[in-house]
Amino acid sequence: MGNKIARRLASQGAHVSAWNRSADKTASLPEAGISVAGSVAAAATASDVLLLTLSDAATIRETILCDAVRPLLKGKTVLQMGTIGPKESAALAADILAAGGSYVEAPVLGSQPEAEKGTLLVMVGAEADPREPGSPHHDTVWPLLRALGQESNIHFIGPVGTGAAVKLALNQLIASLTVGFSTSLGLVQRSGADVDKFMSILRASALYAPTYDKKLQKMLDRDYGAANFPTKHLLKDVRLFEMEAAAAGLDTRLLAALKGVVQDTVDRGLANTDYSAVFDAVAHPGEQQATKPQQ
Repeated sequence: MGNKIARRLASQGAHVSAWNRSADKTASLPEAGISVAGSVAAAATASDVLLLTLSDAATIRETILCDAVRPLLKGKTVLQMGTIGPKESAALAADILAAGGSYVEAPVLGSQPEAEKGTLLVMVGAEADPREPGSPHHDTVWPLLRALGQESNIHFIGPVGTGAAVKLALNQLIASLTVGFSTSLGLVQRSGADVDKFMSILRASALYAPTYDKKLQKMLDRDYGAANFPTKHLLKDVRLFEMEAAAAGLDTRLLAALKGVVQDTVDRGLANTDYSAVFDAVAHPGEQQATKPQQ
């Protein structure tokens, strides 16, 4: 995702300096006019806005709040676009503010194709809506968000933490919808009923979600392929949502079951496949791994 975001921003006229822990992921960026920094400190020094697409809050802290980078945050804006918890996001904001920087959370719904086209759905949490001319982030953050998501797709949710909560809530739906569809599809297959007829009825009903058709063939073939959003990241988000839901006083029994299914999928060696691989854990629980495992 970070690669596609960098390319999209550069194509829209932004000056981009990129860094990744894995050098191979940035090797092709110079051809798009993007400079590759040798370290996080170098990238931070060269930039006014530090846009992050890291996997979790712990990694973010290790990357930008280490001794080598923290002093460089003064006067900079951190634009955090990964999926983390609301409390984690608020804690990051406090530490970055203490270092003299500012913080905007802007997690996104969508994947690499949407990043490439600039059609991501963006959920913003900040002290003020960056689209407003009086906002402290209007001149720095707003042009970047507009390059990544159409204006109608950029939603100011509220203070830091609220954007993170909405994004986490949406990712919980990814898990529950996919596991639920896998369970229904598995029963249809086992009963001998026609899958096409099942899908025709489903598509004509209020129960339908487009994600079902996006994942159907992968499930039928049990070939889950390379992932834009891998199963291991879905597991991370379900765990995080369960934690946040428990802290909010919600019933987490369903979340515990979802977590178990996704964990079983990862344990089958399917951590790096598309998250539709949960179908294997649901519909083929007696097998140790998928027919076509992806490592």
